[in-house]
Amino acid sequence: MPPSWTILISLHAIAASYSLIFGAVNLLRRPKGGSIHRIVGRIWAVSMYVVVFTSFGIRTIDGGFNWLHALSVLTFCTLTAGLWAIWRRNVKAHRSFMTGSYFGLVGAFLGVLAVPSRRIPQLAIHELPLLGVLILVLLGTAALTVVGVAQLGKTQTVPIS
Repeated sequence: MPPSWTILISLHAIAASYSLIFGAVNLLRRPKGGSIHRIVGRIWAVSMYVVVFTSFGIRTIDGGFNWLHALSVLTFCTLTAGLWAIWRRNVKAHRSFMTGSYFGLVGAFLGVLAVPSRRIPQLAIHELPLLGVLILVLLGTAALTVVGVAQLGKTQTVPIS
């Protein structure tokens, strides 16, 4: 990673990348509610919480907070409400909170991409091959995870006699 990428920022970027991927998988995949949906959803929720908590350690150039930090607070609330809703078996509220959390993440990502001085656009400008490799690794590991989860869902245990 380039020198401006601290461990915290790298962890934040990796978790956000996985959140984008796993969130899309769960939103686009049918049917909802099965074991694959639940496992991928748990991976997504954990990665989202990592994004939220690491965001508070990442400050602006002057050491302050910005609109992305407010989005992190909102995301923490909607993500937690979505988990609470499904625990209470309120599927409609769960769907709304989780979809809103995902699209908030997409909005934050687009906001980050829109500012040329931020790290991801700079990586694209100055080290495009590295960015390409990182994207392929993230997509590859996420795909392997989803395939592995799907295989777990198909595995039938046979009692040993």
